Amino acid sequence: MNKRRHIVSALVLSGLISACSVGPDYQPPQQILTVNLEESYQPVSSLSTWWDAFNDDQLSNLIQQTLVENRTIVEAAANVDRAYAVFSGSQADRYPDGMVSAGYQASRNASLLSQDDGMTMRGFTNGLSLSWDTDLFGKLKRATQAASARADQAELLWQDARLQIVSQVVSSYGQYRGAQLRLFYAEMNLQFLLQSKEIIQAQINAGSATKLEMTQIDTQIFRVKTDIPAIRIASQTAKSTLAALLATPADSLQISNSATLPRLNQPLSIADNENYLKFRPDVASAERNLAASTAQIGVNTADLYPSLSVSGFLGFISSPGLALNSASESWNIAPTIQWSGLNMGAVQARIRMAEADAEVALAQYEQSVINAVNDMQLSLTNYQQSREQLASAKRQFESSQQAVSISRAQYKAGTVDFLLLLDSERELLTSRDQLAQIELSHFLRMVDVYREFSGAITRDDQGT
Repeated sequence: MNKRRHIVSALVLSGLISACSVGPDYQPPQQILTVNLEESYQPVSSLSTWWDAFNDDQLSNLIQQTLVENRTIVEAAANVDRAYAVFSGSQADRYPDGMVSAGYQASRNASLLSQDDGMTMRGFTNGLSLSWDTDLFGKLKRATQAASARADQAELLWQDARLQIVSQVVSSYGQYRGAQLRLFYAEMNLQFLLQSKEIIQAQINAGSATKLEMTQIDTQIFRVKTDIPAIRIASQTAKSTLAALLATPADSLQISNSATLPRLNQPLSIADNENYLKFRPDVASAERNLAASTAQIGVNTADLYPSLSVSGFLGFISSPGLALNSASESWNIAPTIQWSGLNMGAVQARIRMAEADAEVALAQYEQSVINAVNDMQLSLTNYQQSREQLASAKRQFESSQQAVSISRAQYKAGTVDFLLLLDSERELLTSRDQLAQIELSHFLRMVDVYREFSGAITRDDQGT
C-alpha cells in the first residue's frame, strides 16, 4: 500500500506544479472601426426555416433534400466530427495514460555461460504501466484550447456551408421559375403575333394592307423566336445547377411546371437596433480561427522551457515459483526532464511563425467583419432599389395594357391604322417580358438579403 502511495503522491505533485501556461491569453476583439462586436455569436433558429416564408412546398422539399444529399454539406459535417475528435484527443493528452499488461516468457540457453547450458528460464510480468506529461508550462493546455477553437470553427463553417448552399438552391429555383415565366409569356406572345400575321395576310389579300405591315409583324415574330432558345437555355442551366446542388442527375430531377415565382406576403424588415453581425457564421468562424492561432503561440512558446514526464509501474514480476505474492511484487517511478535548449533558434522561429499566423488571423477577422457589414448594407440597398424598379415595371405594364385596349378600340372605330395598334401591342409584349425579368431580379435580391443576414430577418405588413 505504501508503494502505491509513493506513485500517487508523485503524480499529484507533478499536477500541482503544472499550473503555469505560457503564451498570451486570448481576448476576443471587441471593436473594429465603428462596428460593435461585444455580443458573441448566436445561432439563428430561422436559418433552418427562412425559405418557408415563400410558402412554396416544392422549394421546401428541394431544400430538405439538399441538406441531406449535398456533398459540400456532408463534407463540412465530416470536418466537424473530425475536429471534435481531435479536440477530445487533445483533452485526453492532459491526463495520465495507463495500460494493464500481462506477459509470460520462457527461454532456454539464455546466455553463453556454461552454467546456463540446458537451463530453461521462465518469467512473467503483470501490472499497470502509467505515463504522464505533467505539462509544466501549459503546452498541452494551449493545444487543447487551439483544438477547441478549431472544433468550434469547423461547426461554424458547416453552418455557413448550409447557409450558402441553401441560398444557392433558392436562387437557382427562382431562376428556373423565372425562365418558365418568361417562356410562358414568350410562347403566348408568339401565338398572338402569329394570329396578327394571319389578319395582316387577310388584309393584304383584300387590298387594305401592304407588305410593310407584313414585314413589321415578321420582325416581331423573329425577335420572339430568337429569345425563346435563350430562355430555354437559362431554364436548363438553372435545373442542372439545382441537380448538382441536390447531388442527383438532372434528368431525374422532377420539378412541377409553374410559371410563377415564389413571393413573400410582406416585405423584408431590418431592425435598426439589432447587431446582425452576431448571426454571421463566417465572422464567428474567423474569430475562432484567431483564437486557435493565439493558443498556438503558447504551444510553441512552451518549447522554450523544460518538460517533465513521469512513468511508472505497479505489479508483479517473475519469481522462482511463478507466484503472485509479496516476494514478486514490484513498482517503479521514473520522472524524466527534457529540454530542447540546444536548438533555441528553431524554437524561436516556430514562435515567430505562430505570432505571424495570429496576425494574419486577426487581419482576416477584421476583413471578414468589414466585408460582412458592406455586404449586408449592399444587399439592403439593392433590395430597396429592386422594389422601386419592380413597382415601376408593374406600372409600365399596366400602362401598356391600357394603351393596347385604347388602340384596339380606336382601330375598330377606324380612327387609327393597324401600324399604331401593332406598335402598342409590341410595347405590351416588351413590357410583359421586362416585368418577368425584373420580378426574377427582385426575388434574387430578397435571397441575397436572407443570405447576408443569415436568415435573421423579419417581414413587415406594408406590402410585397
